[in-house]
Amino acid sequence: KMATARISYALPPNIDATKAPLAFGSRALPKLNRELNDAVLITRQRALMTLCDLVHDPEKVYEAIGVGCIESLKKLLNDKDSTVRHKATEVLYIMATHNVGRNAFLEYKVILPVAKLFDDEVEIVRKNSHLALKMVSEIPSGASGIVEANLIPKLVNKLKLEIDEIKQLILDTLHFCMRVDPENALKSGVMPVLTELLDHITPEVRGAAARDLMDVSVPLAGKDAACDDSAIVPSLVRLLADVDDSVKSSAAGALMTIAITTKGKYAAIQAGAIPHL
Repeated sequence: KMATARISYALPPNIDATKAPLAFGSRALPKLNRELNDAVLITRQRALMTLCDLVHDPEKVYEAIGVGCIESLKKLLNDKDSTVRHKATEVLYIMATHNVGRNAFLEYKVILPVAKLFDDEVEIVRKNSHLALKMVSEIPSGASGIVEANLIPKLVNKLKLEIDEIKQLILDTLHFCMRVDPENALKSGVMPVLTELLDHITPEVRGAAARDLMDVSVPLAGKDAACDDSAIVPSLVRLLADVDDSVKSSAAGALMTIAITTKGKYAAIQAGAIPHL
């Protein structure tokens, strides 16, 4: 198999969670929150390292939100130090794996500050920000929040430019957002971008692109757009013979959705879908 670039998680050697003294009981998180706002860089870094460990517990997430950690983390997203941005986005991502954390993203308006880091120069920061919003998009209110923040055009644009590891996260986020509002993605020009990804070397990306084409083809405008582009249906038919079963399944789902209309049925027949199906 071809080697792929991996995003490094390496941290500076002087940052060690064991060196961040943790107060006892109910004083622990208020003390950490104060340290997140400390003027000394190493204090902020160590507080973030400790917080990363604590927020795996949903009860600690609830407590962290109550003492103001969300507002502190929002400020740290703009920190000049890349390690601080790295760990701040990681904490927010871990918090977003819990329902209470996802709701906090909406209540404290965290979506846009995190999305600004889509343009960060550090890959791990960008990856963590996409991971966080992917988790938020998994609930309908979170997906609606991303759509209402007008982030779909930006996500579509990043889909063209990002490294493969982050492309998969963007495809997942778009999948959940298109369940809420497929027309927005269609107007943002997602169709040709997804079509290009159907030929991607990675089966995960091919399959996710086919799945997203199914999502955007749910409205009639999406079905018509899929038929009007001469490359989409033949590309999906080719994927029916893919070596990966999940890619075949996603391609068949996309063709099924497109072929609901008479126009789509003719397009599928002309592309030779029937023998493969």
